[in-house]
Amino acid sequence: MAEQEIQENIQKCHLCGTPIGAQPYIREGNKYCCERCFLSSIGGHKSSVEENDDYLGVVEALTMALDEREHETGMHSKRVACHTQVLARAVTDDAVFLQQIYWGSLLHDIGKIAIPDAILLKHDALDEDEWAIMRTHPEKGYAIVKSISFLGDAAEIVLNHEEHYDGNGYPHGYRGDEIPFGARLFAVIDALDAMTSDRPYRSAMRFDEARREIVNMSGSQFDPGVVDVFLDSEITLRRMVEMKCMDASAQYT
Repeated sequence: MAEQEIQENIQKCHLCGTPIGAQPYIREGNKYCCERCFLSSIGGHKSSVEENDDYLGVVEALTMALDEREHETGMHSKRVACHTQVLARAVTDDAVFLQQIYWGSLLHDIGKIAIPDAILLKHDALDEDEWAIMRTHPEKGYAIVKSISFLGDAAEIVLNHEEHYDGNGYPHGYRGDEIPFGARLFAVIDALDAMTSDRPYRSAMRFDEARREIVNMSGSQFDPGVVDVFLDSEITLRRMVEMKCMDASAQYT
């Protein structure tokens, strides 16, 4: 096939024009939408705060650097940021808080950029020593973002996103209200995305399976109040999860 014909057959997002060479994409009739635009249209950050393009550019550039390095995450950072906004908007309309939640969720794993490739990209199970290094990523991420003045509360999400409600998380073993509320919101969404995404060692769970796991971990890994918010937001989150990697008819709202 001639190069011109190949180029003509590549689908493009009808919103931003980005070429879509493979899934994930969403089809609406004969129009295609990339996942980034889909997330922004249905559940993205919609703060009433006037956003500074330079600030947003810094955050998204850091996020893209990590997602490109990890290879298997795809749109993970953007997804969890948008999905966490669903929970956050269910409990507050504070625009500044929502903005910090969004940025913190985007940057949650930025510390992994300092983790060696042999560990970060390893397909087999990590050994004890490798896990010890991997578990340093929240503090490494915090060290990266804490000095950026506009990321104050966002930095707390980066530092605390691996903490568990019962105190069995890391890096500090915080429990309950010791964990910043934004990090408690994010923890549920991060687990949801991990469970409903394909991994080299397992296939993605269906939403209902992931929902059961999250409910089962209420009070242990997750804040029970946040799990209640998750259940109240189930219709929106289910749709976002089920559409994230699907070639299907979509009606944007």
